[in-house]
Amino acid sequence: MKIVFVRHGESEANIAHRINDNPARIVNLTRQGRAQAEAAADSLRAMRFTHAYASQFVRAQQTAEILLRPHACQLSIDARLNERRSGMDGLPVSAFNELVRPDPLHIKPDGGESFLEQMERLRSFLDEAAARYPGGTILAVSHENPILAALALTSDEPGQVACGSIANCERVELNWMCNTPQCRGA
Repeated sequence: MKIVFVRHGESEANIAHRINDNPARIVNLTRQGRAQAEAAADSLRAMRFTHAYASQFVRAQQTAEILLRPHACQLSIDARLNERRSGMDGLPVSAFNELVRPDPLHIKPDGGESFLEQMERLRSFLDEAAARYPGGTILAVSHENPILAALALTSDEPGQVACGSIANCERVELNWMCNTPQCRGA
């Protein structure tokens, strides 16, 4: 299965440098974020997506709707694509970064999840999608941290990947082969 991850466009929280890891708190795309999504849609126009997913966050869904305009593909919402739970919603992003800097893989903020836990959440999504659509091309609109977690699943150095960054509306393409009994039909 081929999966194309796209980070959402610039959001109001990005501009404010504030954490938004609660999907119930509405954070929209900015005008610039919509323009970024339009440009990304143009670059994805030639791809033929068989399925499309977005996180529960409005900014990811707004981005996905723009990306899917030229495609005949229905959007499904999957919480496993949600932003990393930090337990720090509304606080400055720098507070989270300082907290996890000493051990980006294992540190788990109160009420949050570690990067390793996030990786397993993404593995679950990828394995299920690969079992359902083994020859599919899937669009998944998500957030920087979950996309980094998916990349880390394919790396020998997940700690380095955890410290990486992904720009708004940047895309990352992965080929994923599930190796669970579910995928093998057992």
